[in-house]
Amino acid sequence: MRFFATACLVLALTGAAQAQSPTTRIRGEVEKAEGDTLMIKTVDGASAKVALTAGYSVGGVVKATTADIKKGGFIGVGARPQPDGALQAVQVFIFPEAMRGTGEGHRPWGVLPDSTMTNATVAETVSRVDGANVVLTYPGGEQKVTITPDANIIMASPAEMSELKAGAQVAMTATKQADGSFAASRVTIARPGAQLPY
Repeated sequence: MRFFATACLVLALTGAAQAQSPTTRIRGEVEKAEGDTLMIKTVDGASAKVALTAGYSVGGVVKATTADIKKGGFIGVGARPQPDGALQAVQVFIFPEAMRGTGEGHRPWGVLPDSTMTNATVAETVSRVDGANVVLTYPGGEQKVTITPDANIIMASPAEMSELKAGAQVAMTATKQADGSFAASRVTIARPGAQLPY
């Protein structure tokens, strides 16, 4: 049985999944899996039929906390600017060391409106009762980010194709087909306790 790590996940988290053709972010629960086709009940209550393309890959994410964000670590932070100019994290992905440097920098994040993505090294972290403040550095700049308890903090976990079955919580970037269905080449499975990635 083929086994995949979660490198595929990073494309969506860094905004690199914005392909040349129009794509849609699909998040929800697998209702039925038949061969390489998934029927998904999305988080907004709609239904989506997704065909998995040849050679598709599967990865997973597990729940993490601010305690897992270490000085010197490499993370990706999807955030929204606050009135005072600071960034407040919506989602934090803790990269495995082997993926250090992936998508490094600060840019708009197409996954959520009025949001940014910063993939960078943690230069400083300060824990607080209500979360943490981190300073992220990358070539040519730095960003200060507030991470509240509401932020979705996740890290990579291996996954297998056999886990794509009814009840699985999944997220993917898919391309809409002429018949209204979708096609995707990568699927991320959220482990129990982990929120679906955006």
